[in-house]
Amino acid sequence: MSVLLEVRDLETRFYTEDGVVHAVNGISYTMNEEETLGVVGESGCGKSVHALSIMRLIPDPPGKIENGEVWFNGSDLLKLDEHTMRSIRGADIAMVFQDPMTSLNPVYTVGFQIMEALKLHQGMDDNQAHDRAGELLAMVGIPEAQQRLDDYPHQFSGGMRQRAMIAMGLSCNPRLLIADEPTTALDVTIQAQIVDLVRRLQEKFGMAVMWITHDLGVVAELADTINVMYAGMIIERGKVRDIYKRTAHPYPIGLLGSLPRLDEEPGTKLIAIPGLPPDLLIKPVGCPFAPRCIYRVDQCLEELPVLENTGEKDHIVACWQWEAIAERNR
Repeated sequence: MSVLLEVRDLETRFYTEDGVVHAVNGISYTMNEEETLGVVGESGCGKSVHALSIMRLIPDPPGKIENGEVWFNGSDLLKLDEHTMRSIRGADIAMVFQDPMTSLNPVYTVGFQIMEALKLHQGMDDNQAHDRAGELLAMVGIPEAQQRLDDYPHQFSGGMRQRAMIAMGLSCNPRLLIADEPTTALDVTIQAQIVDLVRRLQEKFGMAVMWITHDLGVVAELADTINVMYAGMIIERGKVRDIYKRTAHPYPIGLLGSLPRLDEEPGTKLIAIPGLPPDLLIKPVGCPFAPRCIYRVDQCLEELPVLENTGEKDHIVACWQWEAIAERNR
């Protein structure tokens, strides 16, 4: 498969009254056509900010993309003028946000908001856009779709609003769909329906999907490749089987250890990661996970580890002790 998206040394900062927040700190990766990439990590690790940086939606001020390149379809998105970037958003790259109630405009009907993208990017007239919007709502499983086009967001349930957002994202047949924690506010049954819906639509349209979440269970079911983020950095990346079976970094080991498993003995205690996430106002000198890590040595506190290959194809990790950790966890 050919490369669809390439991120190089992306850095994003927020300049606040308290200081500079180092939100994204030099991340690099590639994403192929039709691939599903899971981006995981705890709240505040830079998952959403990195996606907003790709879309050029960082509010300036206080935010600023300080460095990096984002190559998509032969162009560096960070160097395009705003008019060209606006033509890419929604058409070639679409984004589904975490809270559909704040993403949808409460004073416009759901149909109007879907039709707006169709008229802007597809050149449809009102009648064509109206018919297509109804088809899209029906495709994402909303009953009586044509009639529901005249409803306002508050008249939809949480799951239906998220389906409407997915319909809006898919309206122009994007090559890449970025889903930013789209199931976080939904109950477990609706979460499963949304995950299944995205998988089926991905197969139908042949698009790539970036799924941003803190739910490791979701990415195990959906993703081909996983980026594990911590303190604005990618600290491990690999195929799903490598991250879940042969992880070599103590942070994802802790994340996986905190999940209940069906194959464990009753009464098995979950593992908690000690300590607190790092203060992003302070740029780390050594490994940002070192204060919470039981495997740390002096080098971890003094020198920032770089991503290196573990020997498994496409499996890279940023940890000075990864070989000893991998051996211990086999």
